[in-house]
Amino acid sequence: MNFQRGRSREEPEINLIPMIDVLLVIIIFLMLTTTYTKFSGLEINLPTADASKQAEQPNEIDVAITASGQVLVNKSPLTATDVKGISEALRRAAGPRPDPVIVINADAKATHQSVIDVMQAAQTAGYPHISFATQSPR
Repeated sequence: MNFQRGRSREEPEINLIPMIDVLLVIIIFLMLTTTYTKFSGLEINLPTADASKQAEQPNEIDVAITASGQVLVNKSPLTATDVKGISEALRRAAGPRPDPVIVINADAKATHQSVIDVMQAAQTAGYPHISFATQSPR
């Protein structure tokens, strides 16, 4: 039984304007409450260790890297700071000793690239054992 013969049915419609208003309010809220940080400006402190200092091992080669990027092998400065020059200096410092341990003492302000160069030079020279020196906390 159709009691509404003369009336046509209205199609239901979805009103998008209130939904858009709510979404804009949410976006504005998120933009205001989000904190933005610059990862390039992070200050990193180098690690420290509380372990006691071990006695000097005769099978170690000390490599120091200064803040300016100068490389010293067993406290003697190198003229060439490229990977090939550092690798040759490591071979000379090792002499006949088999498989020495390379101990890297890098300054806190030394560039990351100079440390990577020393690691790559040790790999080129055939010395896979690398250790990093740390300072004890004050």
